[in-house]
Amino acid sequence: MQRAVRIQSVQSPIIPVVAELIRQNAGTISLGQGVVGYGPPREAIEQIQRFLADGENHKYKPVIGCPELLTAFERKLAAENGVSIGPTNRLVITAGSNMGFINALLAITDPGDEVILQTPYYFNHEMAIAMANCRPVLVLTDSNYQLQLEKIRAAITPRTRAIVTVSPNNPTGAVYPESALREVNQLCRDQGVYHIHDEAYEHFVYDGGKHFSPGSIDGAAGHTISLFSLSKAYGFASWRIGAMVIPEVLLESVRKIQDTILICAPVISQFAAIGALEAGAAYCREKLRDITEIRDVVRRELSSLGDRCELPPADGAFYFLLRVQTELPPMRIVERLIQEHRVAVIPGTAFGLTDGCYLRVAYGALQREVAKEGIGRLVSGLKKILGE
Repeated sequence: MQRAVRIQSVQSPIIPVVAELIRQNAGTISLGQGVVGYGPPREAIEQIQRFLADGENHKYKPVIGCPELLTAFERKLAAENGVSIGPTNRLVITAGSNMGFINALLAITDPGDEVILQTPYYFNHEMAIAMANCRPVLVLTDSNYQLQLEKIRAAITPRTRAIVTVSPNNPTGAVYPESALREVNQLCRDQGVYHIHDEAYEHFVYDGGKHFSPGSIDGAAGHTISLFSLSKAYGFASWRIGAMVIPEVLLESVRKIQDTILICAPVISQFAAIGALEAGAAYCREKLRDITEIRDVVRRELSSLGDRCELPPADGAFYFLLRVQTELPPMRIVERLIQEHRVAVIPGTAFGLTDGCYLRVAYGALQREVAKEGIGRLVSGLKKILGE
């Protein structure tokens, strides 16, 4: 039986591949998957009983989200992001920001259209573009993984439909300054293309880094698509709740897409999300203190590798993307680290980096003692592998 050619050309998700290697090598500490180690706030769990108390909640709810959650998210956007929902834009609750991205992609592109990604890219974005029969146009960031506006501008063609930015960034941990995001947003406005901005890691900034939402720019509502997620900051990864702010003109299309794929985001999770937003950013800041301490441990230990690894600035998210001085393929290093040293990381090839050896180290899910042990295994393993 025939299979779709377009899907066969899409890269395989790297997380399940590495997870299988971990499963085969008991005792491996994972520095791979990008999740946090804590769960939702108490207020989110308390909403479950409220959900169960009304039998109507077991039925479908509005495609764009439950009214109470939409109201709570609007308040969050106004207070934390400077984004107001008005006559030129709309808010839609999604099953995570990955769904928001595919909603946006299907609403604005036709087969053969182009979408500009910054390299290294978030692999699910590149995969979604390929699945939509569109072409990802890859623009390299600089040596510190920052945006290069002139290269972005040069990549625009008549088939360009969107420029994608992710800040704080997965996989690099880079935080794009407000000035750079304003320039990209203005470029999109001038060129008549959409600016898709992923803000899944908005609460994870360090060392004076500041998060900025392009959707807050005056006049940006008509060409800006902003993606949000509760997965990271609120420990909501399996609950699948996110949101997207879209130009009003896209609402009809997004309704069609979401109704076909999902109907509505899981209603029990929407109730929990109401509770999470009641707990608010204070809950995220409290958890960030522990992650910051673990980050400091990881950065200090990685620095001991000296000139064998470059460690570019990473003021956000919970990743470091290492440049490793070796001729070995990155996936081979990943395999050896798991099999010989019982520690897992993600190869840079998953993020579009094919020139050199890059490894993504994730630390958001680690407790302090596990972090010390895991990063110790990584550093000693790399020293051994690179010293051969």
